[in-house]
Amino acid sequence: MGTLYQEKSWTSADGLNLYFRDYAGPEGYDGPPVLCMHGLTRNSRDFADLARHIAKTRRVIVPEMRGRGMSDYAPDSSTYNPAQYVADVELLLKQERIDGFISIGTSMGGLMTMMLAAANPGRIAAVVINDIGPKIEIAGLSRIGGYVGQGRIYPTWIHAARSMASVHSEAFPGYDLEAWIEMAKRTMVVSQNGRISYDYDMAVAEPFKEPGNAAPVDLWPAFDALKDVPMVLVRGGLSDLLSPETVDEMGKRNTAMSLATVPGVGHAPMLSEPEALNAIGALLAKV
Repeated sequence: MGTLYQEKSWTSADGLNLYFRDYAGPEGYDGPPVLCMHGLTRNSRDFADLARHIAKTRRVIVPEMRGRGMSDYAPDSSTYNPAQYVADVELLLKQERIDGFISIGTSMGGLMTMMLAAANPGRIAAVVINDIGPKIEIAGLSRIGGYVGQGRIYPTWIHAARSMASVHSEAFPGYDLEAWIEMAKRTMVVSQNGRISYDYDMAVAEPFKEPGNAAPVDLWPAFDALKDVPMVLVRGGLSDLLSPETVDEMGKRNTAMSLATVPGVGHAPMLSEPEALNAIGALLAKV
């Protein structure tokens, strides 16, 4: 046991029904749960392999932010911003009576981790930040801005996979068609008419594309709230969002940080790669 999840929900302050996967972990586990937070256009399926792996020893909670996956889409697209997502997650933590937790955040989820730390630093026992930092490279942001919100529809998974490859092949040059199909199935869904489309609200793109809205202006103070917290920073060796200079500065500010580089991958590693898994395993063993 300990590898299956329950499908649960919580309610946002503005009345949205939001979805999360709850992997109970081993029977009787009462330690801090692991909270996994996905990237801008992603959902809980991104963490399926990692969550199943960690759930052998711990409880794992994987929320889907508003406008993604099985969570409600927001009627007001201006609420698609990191501060709102953090406010939503705070209500999830309150509902589940979670005082302390371990955070694993990919991209936008990593920004959310820093913001959660800034609001209440002592509750985070350990952190995995996946391919993001307090300083985000403009080149990476404009690349994301170029594809987010493009609501294309495909007749088959092979068409969907080839389209993903055409957009993301620089980040995953080693992927074959099978790997692209797997990625498409994590990111897209079969709609009622049998066509395949992206599993998020295209309106997510609207606030993201406005200046200053992709991320809070200065995240260094938020990152500093994680000072001395055991941390693994995972970086894709080909990342265009997280520069080596930012990695160095993060390491200086948090001496409890270790770096795991996933070679041959850009933004963002899937966290099922051996380099990432080993580093995450070593981190969890300390907590």
